[in-house]
Amino acid sequence: MRLFYPKACFAVLILASGKSGFAQASVSENTIVYSTDISSSVPDSNHVYTIRNISISGNRKTKPNIILREIAFEINGTYPLEEIVKRFEKARKQLMNTGLFQDVVVSLKSISGYDMDVNINVYEKWYIWPKPYLKSVDKSFHEWWSETDRSMERINYGIRLTHNNFTGRRDKLKLSLMNGYTKQVSVQYYGLFLDNELKWSTNLGVTFGKNREVSYMTMNNRQVPVKDEHDFLRSYFSWFAQVNYRPAIKTTHTFGVGYNYENLADTIYKLNPHFSEQKNLVRYSELFYRLSYFDVDFIPYPTKGFIGELTLKRKGFNDPVNVWQFTAKASKSWPINKNYFFNLAAVGMVKLPFKQPYVTNQFIGYDEQYLQGYEYYVIDGAAGGYTKATLSRPLVNTFIRIPSQRFKCLNHIPLKLYAKTFVNAGYVYDERPGQNELANKIIYSGGIGLDIVTSTDFVVKIEWSFNRLGENGLYLHRRNYF
Repeated sequence: MRLFYPKACFAVLILASGKSGFAQASVSENTIVYSTDISSSVPDSNHVYTIRNISISGNRKTKPNIILREIAFEINGTYPLEEIVKRFEKARKQLMNTGLFQDVVVSLKSISGYDMDVNINVYEKWYIWPKPYLKSVDKSFHEWWSETDRSMERINYGIRLTHNNFTGRRDKLKLSLMNGYTKQVSVQYYGLFLDNELKWSTNLGVTFGKNREVSYMTMNNRQVPVKDEHDFLRSYFSWFAQVNYRPAIKTTHTFGVGYNYENLADTIYKLNPHFSEQKNLVRYSELFYRLSYFDVDFIPYPTKGFIGELTLKRKGFNDPVNVWQFTAKASKSWPINKNYFFNLAAVGMVKLPFKQPYVTNQFIGYDEQYLQGYEYYVIDGAAGGYTKATLSRPLVNTFIRIPSQRFKCLNHIPLKLYAKTFVNAGYVYDERPGQNELANKIIYSGGIGLDIVTSTDFVVKIEWSFNRLGENGLYLHRRNYF
């Protein structure tokens, strides 16, 4: 009797395993499919196949239902062979995009007639990351290094503890303890599931602290601080609660409520009467709705696909805070060929009414919204937007192997390098621009850079950029979609 290796099944194995040598080795070692029966060994592409069993391996921490939630096929599901191949590829991509795994292999375990057994083999990451915290209170490292004589008095220090898979249900716990120039304690928890189908979840967080320095106004597109060496100028407290609804895989609806309280020294209002509508105390409730959509090959560093986000936010319901805010963000990536890919990102925002006090009149340079080349600057305003265009080319795609029998999740660290060139353009409208010349004008910048992607989701961007002011410099950034 002749021995046959079904060609169609073998194609499924190769496609589903991914391109890395790590994944392919796992397939070749664990998932060879063959049969001595010709009728059952050679799949019929015109027939539908039934998935009778799905086995999961390699998940020491992650619960099986969290993995099954991300895949686009199910037990007793019937699919044509070509559709199975596509669904295997989508399952691997989606599982990698959870951020829980170093690698994923989705493959056929066995086949009998028109029945198939599927195996999902995952390689978990290291989930607990205690990080020492050492950061200047200045807007950026570049500003602290070049404009404050590198004063250690302007340094905050502490520790941040992050667990990215706290109970094995893709939930995240963050604890932050900060001392030095700013005193702060923050606890946040994301991903407490509320139903068995894993469609509804909640996020909770609380932060309180105080600091000696407050930026009370913007002049020449720089934040102007006031400082008290002997007393704290600002104490603050905030909390939030959110409910997420994720009916399928790509789209998430988030409904949130929060409260913010700040107690500020009289000095701030003497220096800037427009800091807020109410002196000394700034307190307001907050409601928001966010619609987010992810359909990309790799969320931490997408080279193909689309990311979108719409947010409607209401801050305050009476004086002193009265803001309606709508924000739209989008990022689209296209592979041009095997050597290049192009990304176009855009952000737009409007606040009503247009005339806002300083504390709610912030846009570019805040909350990770920035234009390359303007890292030293902030641009206040109630409406505007910007776009970024980037052309990238992969240079290196390899692994760093660290022999370790005890911590196997750390002995295989991926490393990718990308060279890029980019251009930016934006515009911000400010009702009271004052001496801030970048407001109410079209601004632009460009440059070149090197992106480093490692540990599957750790991204560092080294960029040389220039702006419309004739300035240029070398800047360092972390991951940012928009």
